[in-house]
Amino acid sequence: MRSTYQRKVDKKQIPTCNIMGVNIAAINMEWLLEYLDKNLEDIKGDYICVSNVHTTVTSYEHPSYCSIQNGGLMAIPDGGPLSSVGRKRGYQNMERTTGPSLMGEIFEISAEKGYRHYFYGSTEETLELLYKKLNENYPGIQIAGMYSPPFRPMTEEEDKAIVERINEVNPDFVWVGLGAPKQEKWMAEHQGKIDGLMLGVGAGFDYYAENIKRAPEWMQKSNLEWLYRLVQDPKRLFKRYLVTNTKFIWNAMIRGK
Repeated sequence: MRSTYQRKVDKKQIPTCNIMGVNIAAINMEWLLEYLDKNLEDIKGDYICVSNVHTTVTSYEHPSYCSIQNGGLMAIPDGGPLSSVGRKRGYQNMERTTGPSLMGEIFEISAEKGYRHYFYGSTEETLELLYKKLNENYPGIQIAGMYSPPFRPMTEEEDKAIVERINEVNPDFVWVGLGAPKQEKWMAEHQGKIDGLMLGVGAGFDYYAENIKRAPEWMQKSNLEWLYRLVQDPKRLFKRYLVTNTKFIWNAMIRGK
């Protein structure tokens, strides 16, 4: 059941470009960091979707998921093709704003700002590594808590208990690493219930636990990170990229959806 969350900020202040039905934030990293810092207290309880070609095509085909993408505070352009389409449509300041890059930017200033972080998702092993690596790489970072949920659906009692557990430690950022579309659905279901800003960051936990490596910076800047990931995990990603990229090119780039 979706909450009747009352937003304290005006979403109209966030520029957006509608791509295949999803209102993608037409922003860059500098704008996003300034916005989060300025409004953090007022946006706790809300969520941010980290959107790419896969989630955009899924939204185009599934209206209920599209409403989740559009129902949060914003959907940021994690996928390079989204920002490329946005710039072609006149949003000159729109740049690729990835989940892992946003995590790194926030982690860098966390000790200075006193930000508190909660990590929800992934496996116990990955969370243990993540805890170790974050403390090594970002001295003074405050990790308020971590939780690896069961792979089965949680009962109402279990869900209520984890919400209380998260809220008790008063996090500023609740990083959700369940993978799309599961993480977006979870955030939408908990909008207004979690007392922190939720961000669905997919593989971000694995990057910062150093389970997997990100593409070199030149590949990231050239919108080739998808190719790097494909080489790392061809079995899982080949069909997804073939199908979703084709649909995206046809609908967003050729038909102008």
